[in-house]
Amino acid sequence: MTWFENVNKIQYEGPKSKNPLAFKFYNPEEQINGQSMEEFLRFGIAYWHTFTADLSDPFGAGTALRNWDKYDGMDRAKARVEAAFEFFDKIGAKYFCFHDVDIAPEGDSLRESNKNQDTIVALIKDYMKDSDVKLLWNTANNFTNPRFVHGAASSNNADVFAYSAAKVKKQLEIGKELGGENYVFWGGREGYETLLNTDLGLEQDNLARFFQMAVDYAKEIDFGAQFLIEPKPKEPTTHQYDFDSQSAHAFLLKYGLQDHFKLNIEANHATLAGHTFEHELRYARVNGILGSVDANQGDPLLGWDTDEFPADIYSTTLAMYEIIKNGGLGSGGLNFDAKVRRGSFEQEDLFYAHIAGMDHFAVGYKVASQLVEDKVFENIIDDRYASYKEGIGKDIVEGKADFKSLEEYALNLKEIKNKSGRLEVIKATINQYLLNAYAE
Repeated sequence: MTWFENVNKIQYEGPKSKNPLAFKFYNPEEQINGQSMEEFLRFGIAYWHTFTADLSDPFGAGTALRNWDKYDGMDRAKARVEAAFEFFDKIGAKYFCFHDVDIAPEGDSLRESNKNQDTIVALIKDYMKDSDVKLLWNTANNFTNPRFVHGAASSNNADVFAYSAAKVKKQLEIGKELGGENYVFWGGREGYETLLNTDLGLEQDNLARFFQMAVDYAKEIDFGAQFLIEPKPKEPTTHQYDFDSQSAHAFLLKYGLQDHFKLNIEANHATLAGHTFEHELRYARVNGILGSVDANQGDPLLGWDTDEFPADIYSTTLAMYEIIKNGGLGSGGLNFDAKVRRGSFEQEDLFYAHIAGMDHFAVGYKVASQLVEDKVFENIIDDRYASYKEGIGKDIVEGKADFKSLEEYALNLKEIKNKSGRLEVIKATINQYLLNAYAE
């Protein structure tokens, strides 16, 4: 059966194309720095938003019109797999991601849920044999079901901890079976609503124990995927333990887990934490823990995780700058953890949204590559910190200075001269590169 009968394989037609079902800037075969766009960008499709979500929100029922929803239960799950691989092929994405409950319905028991998973995983595996699509990452949904009301690995209920561990164990096995290149931990409810009834120390210790168990089991079954933690500051909890890149890094260092985990940075989560997307990427990059990206954006006028498709070229350019400086994302990729707007409920809207997102990152990639080649930011930063390359600054960097020597130096200073940071010029320069890219 053809699930998207009105859509052919999406082709690159260039910036002047008026075809909404064509790429304007993403040319998968175009070579940049010795790699094709397809190889470097490693686009992934989020199974949950694309094939499972019904576009409901806290204020209204779902609006999505999906032709596979005429089925129920396992029949619908099987239809979604068929539709998913048709979509992957037509959009030209080489990776996909899923939570356990996205691909198969939960049963009345964990044993039944696992049986449902086995059936769908076998089907996915068959489709992968005839496709060049790979599993970017999978994960366990340990946050939606009411059993996780108080958390999962950080729950006050040891039975919930055990149940959560069993679910992750199953997903690690599935990840290995499907050749997953990464495994993500998103602590949907790993945090607290109030400190008034929370043993924060025990909860964080238990979360670390949980992660260590996962590391140990992956080693036991020889599953070599990169483990990723996805920071988010709040929502649904008041405070989540993986608040942002810096707090997640501190957690890993405290518990000796830094050699086993990197971070999956999501743009919308960054802004919810009060940071820019590029800040979170930069922190992860300079600390060697940038592993993968959830490519979306939030709405600054709305106070929740809106998971919009990326449409801000300024942001995608600065994001791609960080990814290029990181040497790429290794086994990670750009997963569109994004959903069409509630008013975009027709099935073809899924293609329009992904085309737009891929085009935005393609432009960002091309502009960022030129910025890196011209050393725009490097030259600005080198000049700004030039005082640390000689004299007293060099002594500070090389550890030769102490308070006594610095006091002696300071007492003899007649005048301190600062140079302008020229932020306005820098922003104008970025705009110039962006506009030149459009002019081409």
